Amino acid sequence: MQFKLFIFIFAAFILASCSSTSAEAIPTLNATQQQGQSVFNLRCAQCHALAKDTIVIGPSLASIATRAQSRVPGYDAQAYLERSILIPDDYLVEGFANTMPTNFGKELTSEELTAVVAYLMTLK
Repeated sequence: MQFKLFIFIFAAFILASCSSTSAEAIPTLNATQQQGQSVFNLRCAQCHALAKDTIVIGPSLASIATRAQSRVPGYDAQAYLERSILIPDDYLVEGFANTMPTNFGKELTSEELTAVVAYLMTLK
C-alpha cells in the first residue's frame, strides 16, 4: 500500500513539474489602465490589433510599449505614444497609410488620453 502511495505521489510530482510555464503572464491592470483598456476597445481596436503580426487597418500594437522605447530618438515610450495618438502623421509606421484620425486631441479628455497610454504601456 505504501509503495502505491509513493508511486502516486511521485507521478503527481513528475506531472506537475512537466506543466508548461511558458505562457505569458497577463498583467493585472490598475484602475487607470482598465479605463485605458476600455478607451482602447471603444476607440482603437477597430483599427489596431493586439495580436502579433495581425493587421486590421493600422499596425498591430502587440509589444508596443517595448517598441515605442526606440521608435524616435529623444522620446521615451510614453512620449512617443502620446504624440502618436495626438499627432499621428508625425511618425507613420513604414508600410501603412496615414489613416489614423487626427482629432483625438479634441475628442479624448486628458484623463482618457493618460489612461489609454497607461494601458498601452502594459503591452510589452
